[in-house]
Amino acid sequence: MTSRRRPMQRIGELVPEAARHLGLEDELRLARAMTTWAMIVAERVPAAAGATRLVRLDGLALVVEANHALVAQELRLRAPELLAAFASAPGGLPVRELRLGVRRV
Repeated sequence: MTSRRRPMQRIGELVPEAARHLGLEDELRLARAMTTWAMIVAERVPAAAGATRLVRLDGLALVVEANHALVAQELRLRAPELLAAFASAPGGLPVRELRLGVRRV
């Protein structure tokens, strides 16, 4: 008896193909972008960590929601730095614009 084993693959290599097969490419891309955004904010604007979230990707723009106007203003001021970091990060995308809104509670 001979067994035909496929070489082992990392799950990270399989997920994109599975997402493509299931028609979930856009959702996977958004999930990766959301994680990347959260990591960049935590690293570059620690005071805003947890007070902002990426809502959607709109062409070459990131649409972000902040919990407070002060957080949104800080992100606006640092937009060029954040966009550059996002574009060069794993899971990031080349974007040109940061659209910010304040979450109404």
